[in-house]
Amino acid sequence: MNKLLIGLLLSVSAFHVLAQEALTTVASVNVPRYMGTWYEIAKYPNWFQRKCISNTSAQYSPQSDGTVRVQNRCTQEDGKVSEAIGQARQIGESTSPKLQVRFAPEWLSFLPFVWGNYWVIDLDTDYQLVAVSEPKREYLWVLSRTPEVSAKAYDELLARLEKKGFDLKKLEKSKQTKP
Repeated sequence: MNKLLIGLLLSVSAFHVLAQEALTTVASVNVPRYMGTWYEIAKYPNWFQRKCISNTSAQYSPQSDGTVRVQNRCTQEDGKVSEAIGQARQIGESTSPKLQVRFAPEWLSFLPFVWGNYWVIDLDTDYQLVAVSEPKREYLWVLSRTPEVSAKAYDELLARLEKKGFDLKKLEKSKQTKP
């Protein structure tokens, strides 16, 4: 009986994993239009942002070699500003919504594991609100051009993310203080 129960549980578990659809991205991204400052509105908690308590933002700048400079900033509990400089590269065509980002030193960029997936999975037509994740849905960020987002726009985005298979209970609102 125990073997039957364990087999049934494993089958249901495997079915759940297989049943989750592959993560879809937006159709395309105009990378030059994406450049500039984005404020973190919400995220799945992660180990590399564990010391950030407020004012998390990302600044994207085009580079002459076709890559993008990424400057992430946040305020820590002691009031100090933490900063991480990285590089992003587009995967595929010039309008591909799939990018990879690296914060490891440039001399390690030949190693595939230093690059993380950065997939644009939801983006409004005005390039004001975006959701970014990766194929396994382990990471999720909601970013905005402004430190605050209307409740309506945020709730509509959450509904779309839920349809894409994201667990909204894991989503944590980010604190943005006014300058």
